[in-house]
Amino acid sequence: MKNKNEIHLGFGSHLNVQTSQLVSINESLVLVTVNGTEGPIELNVKIEADFNTIPEKYHEVFLNIMTAKYSNKVSFGDNPFSQCLPPPKRKWYQFWKAKY
Repeated sequence: MKNKNEIHLGFGSHLNVQTSQLVSINESLVLVTVNGTEGPIELNVKIEADFNTIPEKYHEVFLNIMTAKYSNKVSFGDNPFSQCLPPPKRKWYQFWKAKY
């Protein structure tokens, strides 16, 4: 079976190429000093994750976890294109049925 990620360079040499789905969160922290002579001091923070290491069906869940943890933004279920499905709604008299 031929590996699609491997490129034959000749003379027994091969190059293995793998796609990557990098997701990064960028944040800027600003410090304003009391005397103001130094001006605002800015620190740029970058958090990066390789989503290629997890199955594609969990990408949205991990993206929501990352944004909730590092950006204090939560979008679970607010996205109309979301693949995360809410639990099924039940009538009041169906309390004895299993939840899932």
